[in-house]
Amino acid sequence: MFTMDTKGWLFISVLSGLMAFTSLSTDIYLPAMPEMGRDLQGDAELTITGFLIGFSFAQLFWGAISDKIGRKIPLIVGMILFVIGSVGCTLATSMYELLAWRVFQAFGACVGPMLSRAMIRDLYSRAEAAKMLSTLAIVMAIAPIAGPMLAGHMLLWYSWHSIFWLLVVIGVIMLTFILFLPETHPEERRSHRSMAATYGNYWILLRNKGFMKYTLCVTSFYMAIYAFLTASPYVYIDVFHVPKENFGYLFALNIIGVMLLSAVNRRIVSAIRLDRLLRYSTMFSALCVIVVLALMLAGFTSLTLIVVGCFLFFSMNGIIAAVTNALALDRAGRIAGSGAALLGAMQYGSGIVSSLILTVLPNDSPIPMMMVIGVFVIISAIIAYPEDERYSRI
Repeated sequence: MFTMDTKGWLFISVLSGLMAFTSLSTDIYLPAMPEMGRDLQGDAELTITGFLIGFSFAQLFWGAISDKIGRKIPLIVGMILFVIGSVGCTLATSMYELLAWRVFQAFGACVGPMLSRAMIRDLYSRAEAAKMLSTLAIVMAIAPIAGPMLAGHMLLWYSWHSIFWLLVVIGVIMLTFILFLPETHPEERRSHRSMAATYGNYWILLRNKGFMKYTLCVTSFYMAIYAFLTASPYVYIDVFHVPKENFGYLFALNIIGVMLLSAVNRRIVSAIRLDRLLRYSTMFSALCVIVVLALMLAGFTSLTLIVVGCFLFFSMNGIIAAVTNALALDRAGRIAGSGAALLGAMQYGSGIVSSLILTVLPNDSPIPMMMVIGVFVIISAIIAYPEDERYSRI
């Protein structure tokens, strides 16, 4: 187990950066989505869908491999693929090309967040893992705060292509740091079965009720998260006429909320049972969205109402993501790499559903976004509500 000396903090900082690659790859160009759609004459929402398709399916490939060969080599290869994919995005001349390169980019981007969770599980117990995942959430929140802010101001001087060039630079920097990471999954703990048998781990996980309860809970919550990510640029910029350079500031409010709740979560996970904490946080999130929807349907729609409601719902991710990940991976036990892969595939792949739904719904009103958010947050709360039945570990 790592202590929080200089090397320990460096290790956590690098894992935080790797965890941030999901939000970095989706959030940083949100202010540019309306411009990208007009420039490439297509639905820019689909760039999130395409990324999540690659991101979710690739995790299933990398997760089983990491249980067999370790964590570090997949991290290196994944970062190289991310850099190549980011270059392809900058050179895209049509929406179809951009979509293809987004899928390719995602094949590399998924490795960092997935294996960061697995590496934490390699080193820490369940309660400690929840604390460390909250620590990662606090540090990694810098990316989705700074990303849209920086991108919004870059768009005043440069085109949307410059945002993907920035991702190329970030990818190269992270690749350099990965080379100094330790291997957390030693030879004696690796799977020595065939690859076909290793991929069979996913079937074992799908049949484990405890693992699936927490995985489906966070999956439903992330459907709501990605509904906000997909629709908020249009709601804020096109409906409420927020200047695109200011979009990042409104978006940052939600991430600050995640940071605050992650800090709170670090202090209370030892005092409150994790499953109970999960119930409280999902129920609070559902209640907030229900109140906002009720006010909107009563005719009280305003930018302030949307911003406050989304802040309250989004902030609970600081608790929900850390707790569900810790509980699910605790159930995964000896196949934590495969567990992290399946968890990540479902958690982030959930955005495919909500982003596709919002692609076909009108984007000239905030009501469709809030309704989609409301449905999935309520489902998440329903899944989390039953008491923890002390499901067995694998």
